[in-house]
Amino acid sequence: MFSKALRAAFLSATLLTAACTTMDTQAENTTPTKAEMLAIGSLSDIAAAIRNGDVTSEEIVAAYLYRIENIDRNGPTLNSIIALNPDALTLTRQMDAERAAGNIRGPLHGVPVLLKDNIETKDNMPTTAGALVLKENYTGRDAPGIAGLREAGAIILGKTNLSQWANFRSTNSISGWSAIGGQVRNPHVLDRSPCGSSSGSGAATAAALAAGSVGTETNGSIICPSVMNGIVGFKPTVGLVSRTHIVPISPTQDTAGPMTRSVRDAAMMLTAMAGTDPADAATAKSDSMKTDFTAALDNASLAGKRIGVLRFAQGNVPEINALFDDALETLEAQGAVFIDIDEYDAPDGLGGNEFLVLKAEFKASLNEYLATTPDNITQRTLSDVIAFNKENADIELALFHQDILVDSDALPGLDDETYQAALASILKGTREDGIDKMLADHDVDLLIVPTARPSFLIDPVHGDNYPGGVGAGYIAAIAGYPHITVPMGTIRGLPVGLSIMGTAWDDAEVLKAGYIYEQASNKITKPAYRQTVEDVERIGEAMSPLASEK
Repeated sequence: MFSKALRAAFLSATLLTAACTTMDTQAENTTPTKAEMLAIGSLSDIAAAIRNGDVTSEEIVAAYLYRIENIDRNGPTLNSIIALNPDALTLTRQMDAERAAGNIRGPLHGVPVLLKDNIETKDNMPTTAGALVLKENYTGRDAPGIAGLREAGAIILGKTNLSQWANFRSTNSISGWSAIGGQVRNPHVLDRSPCGSSSGSGAATAAALAAGSVGTETNGSIICPSVMNGIVGFKPTVGLVSRTHIVPISPTQDTAGPMTRSVRDAAMMLTAMAGTDPADAATAKSDSMKTDFTAALDNASLAGKRIGVLRFAQGNVPEINALFDDALETLEAQGAVFIDIDEYDAPDGLGGNEFLVLKAEFKASLNEYLATTPDNITQRTLSDVIAFNKENADIELALFHQDILVDSDALPGLDDETYQAALASILKGTREDGIDKMLADHDVDLLIVPTARPSFLIDPVHGDNYPGGVGAGYIAAIAGYPHITVPMGTIRGLPVGLSIMGTAWDDAEVLKAGYIYEQASNKITKPAYRQTVEDVERIGEAMSPLASEK
């Protein structure tokens, strides 16, 4: 009860009431308004309509606030949004006035987007990572990628719910759950997991509660919620987008990235977010590697492009393989040439070594982050966080414990030889002996594979039961290389996706390949908000007793 009440306090009732009053009046006319129709479409179409004066930013924001009230807070009750920007409508009116005066800030002028709630914004919202210990973490500063979105004209509509601490708290966690936001629901089938840790960003984007959203990934946290919510997710090369002022896990693997309803939308957001940040050494090459990712799509071609098919990670799910075969045929018709890759010689102990690296880096980087939070955040170390959670166990530890936090806190510093050996092993095994070796040995430009199995059930008793066996996103995540997932169709009402990966700084090429597939296939599916998979007609019939013949 406490977490639900706290979540309600984070949402702005004034904003929602104002928007719903306006939209209820409009609803008396059964014909949807232009803003309502645009709101469920693409970010790029919304941006163009605002720029051309066909609709105002205020009308678009009002349409989204109405949808949030009726889909996120009521109705299906997705719990995907943890906070709304109390100044959103004021900002829209300012942006509309600027546009009317001929002042367009950039390609995202007046476009409302959502941020995962581990990313800081100078707007009047805290950055909590879903944790009570950070519920008053009002920092008043933008993460550099968010400053880039703002400079391009975007309006930060609110913050999305997430797997608490970006799903780095417990080995039996529930993806999409946080103490502040509760459990995020998958809008396609409500008892299925939204995956994580960018759960709210995935669900909110699929449900069209904003034009697009920003997620973060360490290993799968953009890609998994994107595929399982049926949207486009792009994980950039680590270092293309700054990690400054983002609640961290791992400097080696962390990155922010766009989650959208089209590849073009992702490219528009990425263009605004990318850039060198003196406070983040990994971004040193970003300015030289950054391009107009949106413009690059206009001359995209796969003619003669050699693509490696990761057969070793394809899995043996017949329905996925049938959709994957269709995807390969679609890309082949666009000129792609496929070369099968049947094996990947992963280094011994890859998973265990990665986990060790993440835990060691989490302790060091979280302690550094907490030291920069406002004075009212009195817990300044991971040890303090663990103690706080124990003191508030009835809320924080009600569903699962904090073994990852405890194990991380027990590790030595980053000068430890075991950590350094593990780090060297996983990077070599996924970079020069991994993706780069597969690309070179098979003379291919990109790698392709189904992203994952369909979503699994939300289970507050046993925690996540991720089925695995399909996909190779972990290789790109550990390597820090670019990876996109694009909708590939549905299985029993649940989305599945196509993954495309490349080497470091080949972000534009990965986006272009994803764009070509998306445009040729058009496989995105709008959510149905089913309660269970048994609501899919043929499945419900099969699950029922055979009717007796009379």
